[in-house]
Amino acid sequence: ELNVTLELSVDGPVEVSGDGDELLQVALNLIENAIKYGGEAGRVEITCEAKGRDGVLAVKDFGQGIAEDHIPRLTERFYRVSTKESRARGGTGLGLAIVKHIVLRHRGDLDIQSAPGQGSTFTVSIPLYNS
Repeated sequence: ELNVTLELSVDGPVEVSGDGDELLQVALNLIENAIKYGGEAGRVEITCEAKGRDGVLAVKDFGQGIAEDHIPRLTERFYRVSTKESRARGGTGLGLAIVKHIVLRHRGDLDIQSAPGQGSTFTVSIPLYNS
């Protein structure tokens, strides 16, 4: 509907320990956000690879980006950078809070890199299975 191109790069099988449904929810939420906020006719890069002792999923969009002062608050429940824009796109302000909660339950980390005009990259690291 938004004519967004998804580019997927997977470095072979990456097995992490955890609840498959919850981890799928993390991936879907990050990809849906990148599509929503990455701009029409945009591009979203999705990479999944083993790095050291972690499985790493990175979702990058090339949208308008997020100002640095908003980044620490993005995972707060109901926090929105732009309430008007978020509501217009169907956002509730809960998605990234849920992502952070699931990632922490899986002993992982969530990193957010963004700057105005540069797009955003959301990176999730979860310990590899048997690591």
